[in-house]
Amino acid sequence: MEFIDAALSAPFAPLVERILAEAQVIDDRIIKIDHFLNHRIDSGLMHAIGAELARRVAPFAPDLVLTAEASGIPPALTTALALGVPLVYAKKYAPLTELPAYSRIVPSPTRGGEYRLAVARAVLPSGARVALIDDFLANGGTAAALAEIVAEAGARLVAAGFVVEKTFQPGRARLAAHGPPPLVVLAQVARLTGGRVVMEAVP
Repeated sequence: MEFIDAALSAPFAPLVERILAEAQVIDDRIIKIDHFLNHRIDSGLMHAIGAELARRVAPFAPDLVLTAEASGIPPALTTALALGVPLVYAKKYAPLTELPAYSRIVPSPTRGGEYRLAVARAVLPSGARVALIDDFLANGGTAAALAEIVAEAGARLVAAGFVVEKTFQPGRARLAAHGPPPLVVLAQVARLTGGRVVMEAVP
């Protein structure tokens, strides 16, 4: 089953332009845009990102936005503000930490090792209509873990939105195993080659 509407992943020009102009590529594997996205945050751009994500997920009527700390919080918060709904973020703990919460152990490809994502039961009610929002969709480990937590809580994942998708990695397919939800993406990176970013072609 394919995600329902390719228009949901149409390029968001202000973001794509910044990526093409400013991204650093490391070993043709890693794209660094943390100087405006998730370490030093361009607040004006982030406001626009949240508004655009909210516009695209609004038709699915979420009543809650879910993300993971820490880099998912800025786009998720601006999206939640634009939608007028609460934000819940999964907290990260050492993998051996046992908690009275919904949790999953997730590998960390960028930092190595593993961590536990946990969401307190009280903040993710059964029956909630959830939009998952995060900064990157790459390998899909975090997204899949959050989707599993939503299902365990008896809530419904109505949409998943990402600022950037690396389409050459398996995140989309991994998330598709959980529904799939309608997928919203603002910028799709087709490959990293020769120290530069190649975006997906616009249909």
